[in-house]
This record gives sequence, C-alpha cells and structure tokens, in this order.
Amino acid sequence: MSAAANKKLVQQVYTDSANRSGTTFLDNIAEDVTWVVTGQYSWSGEFRGREAINNGLMGHLRSLLASGRPRTLAFNFVAEGDYVIVEARGDNITKSGERYDNQYCMVWRIENGKIKEIKEYCDSALVERVLGKFPQERKVAAA
Repeated sequence: MSAAANKKLVQQVYTDSANRSGTTFLDNIAEDVTWVVTGQYSWSGEFRGREAINNGLMGHLRSLLASGRPRTLAFNFVAEGDYVIVEARGDNITKSGERYDNQYCMVWRIENGKIKEIKEYCDSALVERVLGKFPQERKVAAA
C-alpha cells in the first residue's frame, strides 16, 4: 500500500476511537501483530497477537474506563512508506471518576495492508498514577 493509503487506514482507526465505535482496528490487524509499550514500567512490554492486544492490553484498559472503550483523539499524522506516526491525546474517565487524558506518540507499521506493529510512547508516570500497575497475570494469560 502507498503511504497515503496507510495514513488513511490509521486515520480511520482514530476516527473510530474518537467516536468510541467501529472495528477498523480489529478488522485490519495482521495475525502476528505486535504492540510495543515502550518504557520501564509495569505496562511496558510486547503484546504479540490479536488475543494479547485485544484481551490483554486493551482488555485491561477497557476494564478500568467508565465508558468501556478508550477515546483517543489524533491531531497530527505523518506517513512515509510503511510507517504512520500519530500525535494524539486521550479523553477518558476511569470508573473511579479520575481523568485519564494521556498524550501519545504512536508509530504504526503497515505491511501488505495490515497493521503489523504499533509502538506506543506516552506519559508512563500518568499511566501508573491513574490506572495503577499492569497485572502480571494479564500479560502471562495473553502470551
């Protein structure tokens, strides 16, 4: 796919997220997709495959949010070749009523029209302060 087509796919993922609707992400991930949460904190690591991402990483996040689905608003997209870089910010409230509005830089790699890899850069201190530690058993169960 072209850089423009890759950008359009990722833009649709964020449109779905902004509306808390749609299945663009799950419909377009490769079987061997990897989501890398960068850093040195409990949420850091590689989540490999649909199950690890949808039910491990995102499943845990959804369990903490009042809406059940995270809302992330993208405001800048840069695409070149297989990569789409996105600046975004969250717009979420936890079940305990606390705001969780992290800022993100996400690096998406698209291969043969499918989302192959995502690297997430964000405020790790905010993640653990608001969402708490990521449960190790959730990482193991998703592996």
